[in-house]
Amino acid sequence: MKPAVLALLLAGCTSMAPEYKRPASPVPQQFANASANSAPQLALGDFVRDPKLRSVIAQALAQNRDLRAAALSIEAARQQYRIQRAAALPAIDAGLGVTRARSLVGPDNATVTTTVYSAQVGLAAWEIDFFGRLKSLSNAREQQYLSTVENALAARISLVGEISTAYVALAADQSRLLIAKDTAELAKKTMDLTDQLVAGGTSNRGDFFQASTVYQQARADVALLTAAIAQDRNALELLAGGPIAPDLLPTALPEQLDWFAEVPVGLSSAVLLERPDVRAAEHDLMAANANIGEARARFFPSITLTASGGLASLTLAALFTGPAAVFTLAPALGLPLFRGGANKANLAYTRAQKELFVAQYERSIQVAFREVSDALAVRGTIEEQLAAQAALVDASVKAVELAQGRYKGGIDPFLTTLVSQRALYGAKNSLVSTQLAALVNRVTLYRVIGGGLR
Repeated sequence: MKPAVLALLLAGCTSMAPEYKRPASPVPQQFANASANSAPQLALGDFVRDPKLRSVIAQALAQNRDLRAAALSIEAARQQYRIQRAAALPAIDAGLGVTRARSLVGPDNATVTTTVYSAQVGLAAWEIDFFGRLKSLSNAREQQYLSTVENALAARISLVGEISTAYVALAADQSRLLIAKDTAELAKKTMDLTDQLVAGGTSNRGDFFQASTVYQQARADVALLTAAIAQDRNALELLAGGPIAPDLLPTALPEQLDWFAEVPVGLSSAVLLERPDVRAAEHDLMAANANIGEARARFFPSITLTASGGLASLTLAALFTGPAAVFTLAPALGLPLFRGGANKANLAYTRAQKELFVAQYERSIQVAFREVSDALAVRGTIEEQLAAQAALVDASVKAVELAQGRYKGGIDPFLTTLVSQRALYGAKNSLVSTQLAALVNRVTLYRVIGGGLR
């Protein structure tokens, strides 16, 4: 068959899949609590400002085993797509053969022995894709491959978020450990003071025991936080894919909370359509749409072609010099007559699968919208929380100083000092928790709008 004829047949193939139309977005067109002006996505290097954290993230992107598995999944999906795409092309094989036979040629069982040498090139059962069945399968595989790529990108963005969150959680526990140690030291000084006052007869032993309660609580917290820091480091190294150099680990939360840049989020919710997980869900939907075309094509005839051509000779020396050209040509037409309703059921199945993926696609957008809206809600109030907590710490410090002075002067009982010390300890820890929430909120916003890894 001439190449021009083959090209004409292939060009005539068309998919019977329905025209794909993106479902309408099932969420409001605008976010609440977002800025009026949209801005381009921040690149990872611009978002993460702390050089130590950038190094840890780079290590994780290179060594994390989940990302390695995601990359291998991409390669596997790509090869599956190549296999399916190759099915639409004729498979051509070459062969050399020798046939030696003895047969009866006359009375008295006379026999003759013949040897035939052959060389041929042919194709076997090539399906000419008039109705686009193979094209639809190839399109479905391509969309599944693209979905795998998007899922891998989503995994990278998620890893950046997990690494950043684990890093700031470790820093927060380091800050809490410093607070616990400072509180224990302050409580120890208060215990010494009350002991001196008891010895001088201006206080009682009960004040000493009350002072020791703050000390023992802080002492217990030091032990608890030391263990928590070790666990935080283990979690961070698991995400990073290996040990992290000690000089890359944080020692406390930053005073200015400047490890991450502010994430620009515009009013339009259309940004969600570019999230990798949403794009992956859409590619799955497009694959399901293509599968409908394959199911429709099963109702139509299938045309296959088997052909071969070559040379044959009774002597090997004359195989490529003699005029003995041989060929076979065997086109076949298959028409489905009775399948017990299997083709109808298969078409109904692919349509139901498409509706399933429509629902999953719409849900992925709804989940994304909620995540962004929740993060924006936190961002709208976190600055006020930080200011209030910082003011609470300042007020608690002054309350402790005043209570200690009045206790030394014999004006107030020790209970006032005890209450103020506990309030200061709680206020400092609450400030750390709020600072942690502010940093995590920036990481969350970066992750839920799709990051800047594309």
